[in-house]
Amino acid sequence: MKKISARWRNLYTKAGFSSFMASLLAILCGLVVGFVVLLVADPANAFWGLLAILTGGLSDMKNLGQVLYAATPIILTGLSVGFANKTGLFNIGASGQFIVGAYVAVLMGVKCTFIPGPLLWLACLLGAMLAGAVWGLVPGFLKAVCNVNEVIACIMMNYIGMYGVNFLVVETIFDSQKNQSLPVAANANAPKLGMDQIFRSGASASSVNAGIFVAILAGIVIYFLIAKTKFGYELKACGYNRDAAKYAGINEKRSIILSMAIAGSLCALGGACLYLAGAGKGIEVVDTLAAEGFNGIPVALLGLNNPIGIIFAGLFMAYLNQGGFNMQLYGFAPQVIEIIIAVIIYFAAFSLLLRGLVTKVVKRAGKGKASSQNANAEPAKDGGTVKGGGEE
Repeated sequence: MKKISARWRNLYTKAGFSSFMASLLAILCGLVVGFVVLLVADPANAFWGLLAILTGGLSDMKNLGQVLYAATPIILTGLSVGFANKTGLFNIGASGQFIVGAYVAVLMGVKCTFIPGPLLWLACLLGAMLAGAVWGLVPGFLKAVCNVNEVIACIMMNYIGMYGVNFLVVETIFDSQKNQSLPVAANANAPKLGMDQIFRSGASASSVNAGIFVAILAGIVIYFLIAKTKFGYELKACGYNRDAAKYAGINEKRSIILSMAIAGSLCALGGACLYLAGAGKGIEVVDTLAAEGFNGIPVALLGLNNPIGIIFAGLFMAYLNQGGFNMQLYGFAPQVIEIIIAVIIYFAAFSLLLRGLVTKVVKRAGKGKASSQNANAEPAKDGGTVKGGGEE
């Protein structure tokens, strides 16, 4: 029994346990407040509305497929934000990097039809990543060389990217009837890999495709890069203390520039996966920043900047969105659904604070058990000595 209790104590005193509990508490707090919102909007159907959120993504195979489809871009943008955070940078420019990568991918999908078979899809992904890396490199360079705040530089690049893509879409690949980009070639779309036959409901198939495997693979690669390589160690050292890293011989400027470039390529990859999904989605010419870029921020926060955690956080956020669609069956307005999701996202931002609280509670519990064990051990030790003397 003592061995089992010691193992459990070692488990809940680890940092990973505190991080998991912090994210779980953030989700629970968000759902509780969301339920209160439902009660205010429609008390009679509040319970059924909450049940639709929690079970809508699993109601049938098509809905589950749509969860995987919707999770792909926000996992990649979440990885981008989380990767930059590891270097002590806040990549709020994910929206601009996302749409620039999407444009390059769609442009190649429309114009580069001479590339055969699925190689066109791979070429589009690589082209998008290169464009996103260049777009992310600019604020990274300004931060490293000129010490320009990356938040200001990223916001600037967001709007340049949005207006620039709108202009380029109209000039190069514009469909005037739909006010969006032209459809890409069939072989530029992501392969379905038979998933359209698995994740379907009757004759209606979901939009899930190979992009979800790209997102998961990217998360695994980023985890390995950060945790298992010298480059990842240098990035984390710069994130903890830039001056100390420089004193230790690490080229902090190179680390900052490369960190933002990699973050930009991940966002751009998310944009490419979204618009090359074969779902008929095109780049609309509207003066609005891409929401997928900003959705990556709460995903990174909820996943506590851990690449594996971000994968699960992205799946969870997509699951909530899919469940939100089903709430309309109970008469809830779409605005109510957005409020609930926004509340959960808001509480996700407090996950780091909650992790600190969980860590304190766990440490206090551990100290309490340790002190009680020491108190129990002292009399036994003294008693043994007395008993020995009596026997003699």
